[in-house]
This record gives sequence, structure tokens and C-alpha cells, in this order.
Amino acid sequence: MQNRKRTPHQLEGFPKRHLSRLGAPDMSLSSIGVGDKKITRRAFMGGAAAAAAFTIVPRHVLGGPGRAAPSEKLNIAGIGVGGQGGSDLRAVSSENIVALCDVDWRHAGGTFKRYPKAKKYWDFRRMLEKEDKNIDAVVVATPDHMHAVATMAAIKMGKHVYCEKPLAHDIFEVRKVTEAAREAGVATQLGNQGQATKETRLVCEFIWDGAIGPVREVHSWCNRYISPRGLERPKETEPVPSTLNWELWLGTAPRRPYHSCYLPFSWRGWWDFGTGVLGDIGCHQFAPIFRALKLGYPTSVEACSSGVNSETAPLASMVRYEFPAREGMPPVKLTWYDGGLMPARPKELEDGLRMGGADDNLYVGDKGKMLGHRLLPESRNNEYGKPPEILPRSPGHHKEWILACKGGKPAGSNFNISGPMAEVVLLGNIAVRMGKKLYEKGLKLYYDGPKMKITNLAEANKYIRREYREGWTL
Repeated sequence: MQNRKRTPHQLEGFPKRHLSRLGAPDMSLSSIGVGDKKITRRAFMGGAAAAAAFTIVPRHVLGGPGRAAPSEKLNIAGIGVGGQGGSDLRAVSSENIVALCDVDWRHAGGTFKRYPKAKKYWDFRRMLEKEDKNIDAVVVATPDHMHAVATMAAIKMGKHVYCEKPLAHDIFEVRKVTEAAREAGVATQLGNQGQATKETRLVCEFIWDGAIGPVREVHSWCNRYISPRGLERPKETEPVPSTLNWELWLGTAPRRPYHSCYLPFSWRGWWDFGTGVLGDIGCHQFAPIFRALKLGYPTSVEACSSGVNSETAPLASMVRYEFPAREGMPPVKLTWYDGGLMPARPKELEDGLRMGGADDNLYVGDKGKMLGHRLLPESRNNEYGKPPEILPRSPGHHKEWILACKGGKPAGSNFNISGPMAEVVLLGNIAVRMGKKLYEKGLKLYYDGPKMKITNLAEANKYIRREYREGWTL
């Protein structure tokens, strides 16, 4: 019988010396198909009216483990339920939230309180094992370094998965998770909510309508504060809070002493746990770019940055990808900026108008420019009006996934689409981490996407696949 009074450090059945290897036991209290050329680009989800057209059939008729009929509610479990994970669960709370897992019970306290009937766990492996028959789908919102192992565990058990961006910490992890989800036939969705917006569809429709002509450059930036960066590892140690299981929080990452500088949010800037500003925001920013320009893998990538070190992401960076011609579109250069860096202000943007938002995209075509989803200058935007509406509007990002879990169309950011894009985002971080060496050698990285291999600088390939700490496997 489980003991409600035990802390994460009073774990049954595991000697303390083996805790880091084995993890904690249950402490429950209560289309771009890159890498598979047969896959076509997915159509966007239809309107909410599509739900009414579903035939009401028993769950087993629809096939696949956990495949609920449209008339039934899904049983959903959360892995990493504080912060963004709690927000994701609220967005799918039309369904049954049946189990919750988090290694930081203080941070997750609000979500635990919101769903008092849900069973609570420290270790997602234990939760999936014990609740297998009760779970149809899983929402994963852990730190980046744990995305892949949690997502893969759920997929292997036939669960549908919603995973926060950037899907995984490494390119290898993303590829394997994408392949596993495809093979299992489960419904998936990446947590880049903006892909479901009307604005993303307008970007596609403007470009496909020829409003700015063939696009040869895109500039994308994020200048919001994400997490502390440019830091060295702290030398002092702090006592581990009684509400935190530090060994499970570290998970696949190399062991290091606890320090409050890593969590609950600032892990994003530390390379062992997060993927910096590019990893955090790139999957948001690149979604309309990839969709509108039908991008696959780039041929090369290069980067320059300020304040980069072996511990944390840089204070500022600029990353440039080069993509080949595809589907009647010319080669295109995509440049990413963060930390206050910005592209040159276009002459078509009138004085007194801001250069977009803190996160935005600038598209440069042969016949004009577009900032976000508005043509430049403003007079051109007003004159052109709206392009023909050829893409169905989304019923909502999370709703797409719920409908897909119940046998509907694949969600707009399912892993077949978002996985290859996430790989490209993470490739940029490799260029950032190799930046000084690239500068010294006068190189940019050349990339063979299908083979997941950097072809001209072998040592850069170490960042494609990291080694897990003992006791963890994909």
C-alpha cells in the first residue's frame, strides 16, 4: 500500500546507491515526409463541422490500441504537468484526465489540485506500466532532454502522443520517435500551437498565390527573454527540496549537483537539458515557413554567436540555412536571429511602423516582401486584399489532436510533418555549438539529411546523438 507521507527521497525498493540508475518507483497518491519519400504532405484539419460527420462506432471497430470512437472521451495522462504541461492539459480537459506524472510536486501542485481524481506519479515509466489499460493518450511536457524517452515509451505502448516542442533534444531522437509513431499508427501532435492559426494559412495562401513572387530569402527572429544564457556551471551546491526527485529530473542527462538555477523554467538555456532560444521558439517560427515553402532538409548551415560556451546557449546568435530548389520553387536561404539581433529593416516598411513583433518572419520574394502575414508596404497589402482561401481553417491546435486520436484526419503538426522540421531546428544548434571552429576553418556545415550526417566536419556529428546516463534507453 502506498504511503502518502513519503518524500521523493524515501523510495521503496531501491538502495540509494542505485537510485540514479533505476529511477524512482511509483509514489502514487490516489507534407513533408522526409526520410520516407512515400509520405505526402498532410492536408490541414477541416472545420469543427467535421466532427459531426463521424459515424458513431465502437472503439474496437476503429482499430489500434486506445482508438476511441468520436462519441467517447479519451483517457489522457500528463507527463510533466507544471507550467506548459498544465496549460496543455487544460486545453484537452474536455476529455478525461486520469493520471499525472511529475518529478517536482511543488511545481506541479496547481495541476494536481485541478484534477483531484487523477492518479499521481513521480516516474512516467511506472505510471505507464500501472495505468496501461486506463490510458488512451499522453501529453508530454517535460524538459527537452526527457521528451524522447517519455514519448517513445508511450508510443511503444500504443498511446497517442502530444509532445511539446522541439519534440526531442537531439536529431537522432527526433528521427527515431517520428519513425516509431509512424510504424505504430498513433495520432501525434507537436506543441507548436501557431501552426493552427488563420495567419499561418494566410502566409501559405499569399505565397502560393504569387503575391510576392518566388521566395529566395526568409528572415526569422525571436527577441523575447527565454532563459538565462551565456553562463558557466555554478560551483556551489544547494540542498534538494523535499518535493523534488532530482535523480528523476536529471533523467538521461549527465549527473550534476542540484542547483536552483536549473529549474523550474531556466533549464531551457542549459545544453544538457534544453535547446536554447532556437530550440524553444524555432518550431513555432519555422512552421509557416516550412509549410508555405515546402521545405525539407537543408544542404548547409552556418552560425555565429555571442557568449556561447559548453554549458549554455549563447546570449545571441544568427544561423543561416540553405535549402535546395524543390517542387518548382527556387533555392532559399533562411536566417534565424535571437538575443536582440535582427535583419535589416526593409525599405518597404514605412517610418513609424514596428519591424513586426518580438517573434516574426520576413519573406523576401522576387516581386515584393511580406512581414508576418501582411504584404509590404501597407498600401500594397490594402490593394491586394486577401488571397484565395484554399486551406481549411483549423478547429484548434489541441482539438486537431483529439479528433485525430478518435479516428479523424492527422493533426496539422503530426510528427511526419513536425519531426523533420524539428530536426532542422536542432541542426542549427549544432552549427551554433561548432561556431568558433567553423570560423577558424572557414567552413559551414554540409548536411546529408536522410543519413543524419554532417559530411565535412566529422566531429560535429557528436551532437546529432548524445549518450544517455546509465539506466535510460530510447
